[in-house]
Amino acid sequence: MRIPEDRFYTENHLWVKKEKRKIVKVGITDFLLTRDIEIINVDLPEEGEEYERDDIFGSIESVEEMYNLVMPVSGTIVSVNEKVLDNVDLVNDDPYEEGWLVKIEMSNPAELDDLLPPEDYELKISEEFEEILPEKIAEEET
Repeated sequence: MRIPEDRFYTENHLWVKKEKRKIVKVGITDFLLTRDIEIINVDLPEEGEEYERDDIFGSIESVEEMYNLVMPVSGTIVSVNEKVLDNVDLVNDDPYEEGWLVKIEMSNPAELDDLLPPEDYELKISEEFEEILPEKIAEEET
């Protein structure tokens, strides 16, 4: 699993990459993909919509379940990756580059300080893998 060093991360597996002074690009990490979850649908907001941090701004759907996308920072959607809406495989194949979801103009750039740096996100997912691994082994044995 890759964890690019040039971004911040959220507890619910989104990445945030600073593009310009107040603009960030947001996408999902490949944590879900390492759990053998294939995304089959993405629901994203319209450009111009405003959100507060922790608001639900969309969803991704796998064969088994739906995951809410939780806004990592407050701001306005300034761009939606239309390519992802047309071809969801971009999220599965390249979540850090071509598979990005939205660009946000932040209303409070200081909120970036509340996100996880790469090393902290790596610790978080290693703890989650420790919880998941016994479940996965049990599933395979049945």
